[in-house]
Amino acid sequence: MAKKTIDHAITARSLTSAATDPTYAGVLSFMRRKYSKTTKGADAIVWGIPFDAAVSNRPGARFGPQAIRRASAIFDNDPQYPFDADLFEQMAVIDHGDCLLDYGNHQKTPATIEREAAKLIKDGAYLLTLGGDHFVTWPVLKAHAAKHGPLALVQFDAHQDTWPDDGNRIDHGSFVGRAVRDGVIDPARSIQIGIRTHAPETCGIRIVYGHEVEDMSAREIAALILDHVGDAACYMTFDIDCLDPAYAPGTGTPVAGGPSTAKILSVLQKLGPLDVRGSDVVEVAPAYDHADITAIAGSTIAMYMLGLKAAKMKG
Repeated sequence: MAKKTIDHAITARSLTSAATDPTYAGVLSFMRRKYSKTTKGADAIVWGIPFDAAVSNRPGARFGPQAIRRASAIFDNDPQYPFDADLFEQMAVIDHGDCLLDYGNHQKTPATIEREAAKLIKDGAYLLTLGGDHFVTWPVLKAHAAKHGPLALVQFDAHQDTWPDDGNRIDHGSFVGRAVRDGVIDPARSIQIGIRTHAPETCGIRIVYGHEVEDMSAREIAALILDHVGDAACYMTFDIDCLDPAYAPGTGTPVAGGPSTAKILSVLQKLGPLDVRGSDVVEVAPAYDHADITAIAGSTIAMYMLGLKAAKMKG
């Protein structure tokens, strides 16, 4: 016990140091990473956006960042599976906390998120965002496109999110269509996996429907994604309702017929060749879940996103 510490999120002396907190105690950050409002020296930044005023069905995703952080405690001091390594041995990661939003003035929300995201990625750090409903991807995606140019979108979701709007709506179901119209993403290199609903338009994006995911192996799905996106710089967004409600009941718009957590994690593991510039996990609404099932899935997916980044840095 002499070499062990607690509350690593605030006592850590290095951004690459391993935590030794008990999984059931200590200050909770994402994977016990050091809480810091200073981004200097960070290779990757974890950031929460507790916003859910854009939902069309059940609210509650504002509690997603808290739930994902809590569930991530199980990963803090072991070599992370399936990467068989301490992800933070070489990759410096901080938890930047949450975006401060005015709950009474939602019209200011998009600009606030975009401005803060732009600051976080200014010096080249990889940004992993924890939502929040899926609207939060829109301003974060804009910030990334402003830095990197139009991006390929790799979207895991039960919904296309291409419903038409006037460009001013705060709606979690229309950001993809808006991103295509505004030149933020390149539809020809973008792909959506797990879609189990219909929207009026596809916007030219490659869709892999839920029944196709069911019929394909994880290896086939990953190969399809890698082939379609190619060497394009991309942004990866994971709406937790991509998973079947059996594996992610705690979400705002659950849709039956989705893949298992195990299958999708196997897909993610194989996406190392992608040039991912930023990513997010959204729509975790823990109040609809009796045992943190959804938060555990969300935190694991987020961990895999950091794992892919760490593996790429390691070479």
